[in-house]
Amino acid sequence: MGRSAIRLALQAIGAALVVSGILWALQGLGIVLWPANSFMLAQSEWALYGAITAAIGSVLVLIAIRMGRED
Repeated sequence: MGRSAIRLALQAIGAALVVSGILWALQGLGIVLWPANSFMLAQSEWALYGAITAAIGSVLVLIAIRMGRED
């Protein structure tokens, strides 16, 4: 697996984590009420889990960007 493939994988995984984390955080805060009967709705711990997940995803994307600058 080449460096560019690793970089692409980090970007894709990081972006997916950011999107998922934001959704979880908004559900946990009660802002996004979809799906209507989710166990995550208005549960503050899911807002925290979402924020942490989005932060981890952001770090992965930043690592991938830095890998591209080193080439």
